[in-house]
Amino acid sequence: MQEEEGPTIRRLLVVRLSAMGDVIHTLPAVQLLRDRFPQAMIGWLIEERWAELLCAPGTPQRGARSPQRPLVDWVHTVNLRQWGKSLSSFSTLEQIARVWNDVRAAKYEIAVDLQGAIRSAILARWSGARVIYGAAQPRETPAALMYTRNVTAGGEHIIEQNVSVVERLAGTATPPQVQFPYDEVAEQRVGSAISEMGVREFAIVNPGAGWGAKRWPTERYGEVARGFVSKGIATVINYGPGEEALALAAESSSGGAAIALSTSISELIALTRRARLFIGGDTGPLHLAAALKVPVVGIFGPTDPRRNGPYGTRSVVLRNPASPTTHARNAQTDLGMLEISAEEVIEAARSLLKQGGPECPPHTENPPRKGSAHG
Repeated sequence: MQEEEGPTIRRLLVVRLSAMGDVIHTLPAVQLLRDRFPQAMIGWLIEERWAELLCAPGTPQRGARSPQRPLVDWVHTVNLRQWGKSLSSFSTLEQIARVWNDVRAAKYEIAVDLQGAIRSAILARWSGARVIYGAAQPRETPAALMYTRNVTAGGEHIIEQNVSVVERLAGTATPPQVQFPYDEVAEQRVGSAISEMGVREFAIVNPGAGWGAKRWPTERYGEVARGFVSKGIATVINYGPGEEALALAAESSSGGAAIALSTSISELIALTRRARLFIGGDTGPLHLAAALKVPVVGIFGPTDPRRNGPYGTRSVVLRNPASPTTHARNAQTDLGMLEISAEEVIEAARSLLKQGGPECPPHTENPPRKGSAHG
C-alpha cells in the first residue's frame, strides 16, 4: 500500500553506503522512486569510492540530471573508513562538517535506509528527515530503532527485498531497468584499449571476489579462456585494486588466450556494455553485468544465488550442493567451488552464447551435472 505522503514527496534521501554489488542491488529500488516521483529532488549518501556508479568523474555531483548523472539530483559522498583513521585532524573534521551541512541544507523530508546497518541508520536519522524508512528486520537489528517506518521486506532476491521497502512509497511495481552514468572519456579509453588488443567479440572473466571463500581457482579462468579460442571469442580478465596477482596468474594460465585489463568503475561500465558474456563469482562486476543485461555464468560457493545471484539477465549459476550458505569471510576457497570444473563453465557459457532473444530474469537453468548445481 502506498503511504499517504507519497504523492507530495519533494525531497528524498537514499542511504546505501557500500559496496559495489550492494549499491547495484539498490539501484532498481531507487529507479522505482525516480520513475514514481520524476519531479522530486532525490539525494544519495554513498561512500566516495563507489560514487562513479551514480555520477561520472568530472561531473558536478549536484544539479540537473544528465546522462552523466542520470538517477539522482545530489550525490553526497562520505569516506568513513579514512575519517575513522584521523578523526582528530582539522581536515577530517572540515570534510565531515561540509558533507553534513550539505545533507542538512537539502531539507530532506524522507530518508530511506537500504543498507540496514547501525551506521547507515544513524546517518539517515542525522539527515534531519522527519520520516525514515527501513526494513523491519535489518541486517543489524538495532538499526530498526532509528526508523519511523519499519517495512516488512518481501521477495527472495535482495533486489526484490529492496524494492519491497520502497513500495510503501512508490507503489507495487516490477524492478525497473536501471541507468548507469555515461562517461565519454571512459568509453573512448575502453574503445581504444579493445581496438589495440585486436578484439572484436569478447567475454569478461573476473577472478577476484570480496573474500577468498568466494574465489574460484584462478588458473581455471585461464582454462576457460583457452576453451573460447575455437569460438572466436577473446577473453578479457578484469581486475581492480589489489587483484593484480590474481589477474596475472589467470593471464599466465591462459597461454595467451586472455588479456588482463585494469579498469576504473566508469571504464568497467564501458567495458561491460561491450561484452558478449561475463564469467565470475559473487562480486560487484558480476552484478554490474547482470544490471546491464549481459549474459552471466555465475560461479557460486558460500553465498546463496537465490538471494545474491545474477538478476534480470540470461544466466547460468553453478553451485555445488556441498557448499554451505555462510557469509563468514574465510580466506580459503570453498571446497564445493573446487568441484566445479572449467569444462562445466565452458559448457554453461556455450549454452548462453547459443541462446538468442530477450533476457529471461532472473536466470535460466540447465540440468545439474555431476558435482554442481544450477541455482
